[in-house]
Amino acid sequence: MKVKTITVSMFGTNCYLVFCPETNEAVVVDPGAEAKRIIEIIKNLKLNIKYIINTHGHVDHIGANGKLKEAFAVPVLLNEKDLDLYNNPGFGLKLVLRKQPQPDQFIKEGDRVSFGEHVFEVIETPGHTRGGICLLSDAAVFCGDTLFAGSVGRTDLAGGSYNDLIDSIRQKLLVLSPETTVYPGHGPQTTIGVEARTNPFVGGAGS
Repeated sequence: MKVKTITVSMFGTNCYLVFCPETNEAVVVDPGAEAKRIIEIIKNLKLNIKYIINTHGHVDHIGANGKLKEAFAVPVLLNEKDLDLYNNPGFGLKLVLRKQPQPDQFIKEGDRVSFGEHVFEVIETPGHTRGGICLLSDAAVFCGDTLFAGSVGRTDLAGGSYNDLIDSIRQKLLVLSPETTVYPGHGPQTTIGVEARTNPFVGGAGS
């Protein structure tokens, strides 16, 4: 499995192209903005996009859905618990894209999403939003705004719960192998082991 990180928008959102090098089948995780740039990179890499997956419904993670769906004619996947948020995506902003698509498929805990020779397992991690999810595959987890390097997602927006977020991280993420690479929605990648040892919000140093 290979990963291409594209950081987009004034929010510095990490959009991920995750692909199978054997087949070039790929998924796009959290295309938050800059659709033209994302599409150009996809074409340059000669990827066959299979799905667009949103880890949650905030505008900075869904903003380019419409143009990518139009370009590649693939399903948009989301946890149903974030549908209301997806349609009113927060930060005081209205999603003005005329062709913002509705999700084609709702995904939940334990679902599996395949691309090429690889599979994502869906992990529900509420707290940042009610329907936040993480995607686990090949000793890597794509966690949206649940867990960051040295920090955690904010919980002061609609649908947020600090207690739920910390429970999600401790019960669903920190139980993964310490070598698991964490690809967060913003900022640099890290590992489960590093966060378990050092993240002050979830039991590491300084907590």
